[in-house]
Amino acid sequence: MKPLNPLEIKRILIRSTNWIGDAVMTTPAMGVVRRFFPDAEIVVAANPLVAQLFSHHPDCDRVLVYDRKGAHQGLGGFFKFVGELRRERFDLAILLQNAVEAAILAALAGIPRRAGYRSDGRGLLLSHGVPVGAAEKRLHHTDYYLRMLSGVGIVGETGPLQLACTAQEIAEAEARLGGGQWLAVNPGAAYGSAKRWIPQRFAEVADRLAETHGLRVLLTGGPSEIEIGRDIAQAMTHQPLNLIGQTQVREMMALLSRCRLMITNDSGPMHVAAAFGVPLVAVFGPTDHTTTSPLSERARIVRKPVDCAPCLLRQCPTDHRCMEAIKVADVLAAAEELLAR
Repeated sequence: MKPLNPLEIKRILIRSTNWIGDAVMTTPAMGVVRRFFPDAEIVVAANPLVAQLFSHHPDCDRVLVYDRKGAHQGLGGFFKFVGELRRERFDLAILLQNAVEAAILAALAGIPRRAGYRSDGRGLLLSHGVPVGAAEKRLHHTDYYLRMLSGVGIVGETGPLQLACTAQEIAEAEARLGGGQWLAVNPGAAYGSAKRWIPQRFAEVADRLAETHGLRVLLTGGPSEIEIGRDIAQAMTHQPLNLIGQTQVREMMALLSRCRLMITNDSGPMHVAAAFGVPLVAVFGPTDHTTTSPLSERARIVRKPVDCAPCLLRQCPTDHRCMEAIKVADVLAAAEELLAR
């Protein structure tokens, strides 16, 4: 494997992951790429949701949207995107996404250097491939991406999670919130219902913190979680600002960045809040907190050890005991600890 020479590489494509939380956890790796190739243009290719994360990001010069449900749908759309990449004349592709498709795209686009894990049977398509085994899969996701970079010789000082909003986005979020200190409650999780704590308990925690700390409550989440948000709002004594299903990714980023505290399931917005340094309480059930916990000293994880967790299932096939075991008092205690700091 020939060493990657920063003097020879002027244009870099980074193929991002497809989930918002995973994409946030790639940002320390993106920072290493920026520092290792200080003079190169860095372009991120991502789906429409993840692409919004990297707009105005300091370690990304441009974003290419790869929309498999829109402009790049089907085989014709795939080759359309291949053509777009080919016209860019990239010197290096860094494939943070593990799928074989990412390597096929880079190879067909004629990108001469293609770096990534040898996952999904794509080893022969990579010029700079890194073996992936049990040890790598046990790493926290941020370290998993950094490990791949170091495996191809891209090394440097590692920074924290990083996202950025514009001054206008912050001003619009502050106008929408209208003053006061805010508690963000994120009761959904895109991966599946097994990751969701009980809505009634979210409502009780939010009411208690509103009463004891004078916090105003913001409900956040995607369109698939509208019903959950409605149930929580109806159960609360203190009327929340329910914006579930009403924000784009960048609006959500700006709103969360202005919050005093967040209570959340293991989710994409959890990692967004961590990137902005927002104190947060994360409720973990079926997922593995050792690999996907929020990377922040201002985060507290609430979980209960049960025999069947982590199962990593989308829906619980039994009695959801990992989440049922987590009581309102457990989450309140973690929240009080953060608010006292």
